[in-house]
Amino acid sequence: QVQLAESGGGLVQAGGSLRLSCAASGVILGMNEMGWYRQVPGKQRELVARITSGGNINHADSVKGRFTISRDNAKNTLALQINSLKLEDTAVYYCHAVVAGVRGAIFSYWGQGTQVTVSS
Repeated sequence: QVQLAESGGGLVQAGGSLRLSCAASGVILGMNEMGWYRQVPGKQRELVARITSGGNINHADSVKGRFTISRDNAKNTLALQINSLKLEDTAVYYCHAVVAGVRGAIFSYWGQGTQVTVSS
């Protein structure tokens, strides 16, 4: 079992910055892809950015140039640097991890989420 714990959310003015962090704990045989998703009430959860164990990165078009994802494979941690925040970035941000198990099994885990609220 793997647990993901996010931190770093909060209330920030438009144009400001935040840094979200996610720490994975538990029995981790291999951490594959990790990513950040966000969700607002009434809408589907959407990808913000994801990064493979080899460092390949995808950012959603809406955040390119403003958000930067990074990970520390040795520590099983994930971060999201958020700059130039916009009102529409307000959402609950979730950490996601794809973890390898025994005999080729693959497991998907989600954190509890951290609220990011952008004010005008």
